[in-house]
Amino acid sequence: MAHQTGIHATSELKDFFAKARNGSVRLIKVVIEDEQLVLGAYKELSQSWDRDYDLFILPLLDEQQPCYLLYRLDTQNAQGFEWLFISWSPDHSPVRLKMLYAATRATVKKEFGGGHIKDELFGTLKEDISLGGYRKHMSSCSAPAPLTAAERELQQIKINEGRVAQVKTEISVESKHQTLQGLAFPLRPEAEQAILLLKQKKINYIQLKLDLEKETIDLVHTNPTEIADLPRRIPQESARYHFFLYKHSHEGDYLESVVFIYSMPGYKCSIKERMLYSSCKNRLLDSVEQDFQLEIAKKIEIDNGAELTPEFLYDEVHPKQHAFKQAFAKPKGPAGKRGQKRLIKGPGENGDDS
Repeated sequence: MAHQTGIHATSELKDFFAKARNGSVRLIKVVIEDEQLVLGAYKELSQSWDRDYDLFILPLLDEQQPCYLLYRLDTQNAQGFEWLFISWSPDHSPVRLKMLYAATRATVKKEFGGGHIKDELFGTLKEDISLGGYRKHMSSCSAPAPLTAAERELQQIKINEGRVAQVKTEISVESKHQTLQGLAFPLRPEAEQAILLLKQKKINYIQLKLDLEKETIDLVHTNPTEIADLPRRIPQESARYHFFLYKHSHEGDYLESVVFIYSMPGYKCSIKERMLYSSCKNRLLDSVEQDFQLEIAKKIEIDNGAELTPEFLYDEVHPKQHAFKQAFAKPKGPAGKRGQKRLIKGPGENGDDS
């Protein structure tokens, strides 16, 4: 995918992963050095998982440097002990490092073995990933283990809405709309991280797409984007969701407004794709505004990137008020013949009383 970095684990780290999964290691810290994933530190088992948690994890967190942490829990599944995967991305670390670690996250999970990971946690502050933060995360997830947050949400979607993969293109638009209305594909972790970074104004653009087979919302890229770049960001053959941090001045004030753009290039997309994107849009926006507390100033739908001119964007975010202008600016038309006749009519004409 476009957001992957090509960074992989060293052979030494892969060997350590294999030993740790079957041994007595409680905690593994992984960092990126010289464009490789390497072992940063590790801790052996001491007490129960909750007693070891803060004692082992918090001292390894650097305020300037992101990292990945793999923490062994005391529960097991068919593949062995279950692990918690933690992404640490402190507020004060450079944006370049934040994006590098975000883009390499999927690789770390793959190298370690996704089947061993029970849950995932992301944090920019120590309290986010402390034991208290993890307990809050667990309490917000009502479904039973070992499903991840994404799997739980996807399971509920399938229960409530039916399996979207079985929707056929020959189904009418009306019946398809009823089947797909209100779908909520889960955001992949990389997409969630990008939204958090946009909220912190550390990036200014996000492009998302639907994975129709896996039923997820995936990150395409977060390339820095100016207004002049927006038209080139819109694919001509496929639908996309875009979030753009619109920096501009209005009535003398400098503003930074988040704009959501839903691009759908008409009938170049299949009926299934059009209906899925349309149905998932509102639930995605609800999640961004409610779960991430990200205020969206304007929601725009387009079918062509050429529409995204500076003037169009400004008018959408700050629509002009026409009502009073039209009432006062509209000139009176020239007097017609009927009006002129009224002016010269005298009393008593046309049967009027004098």
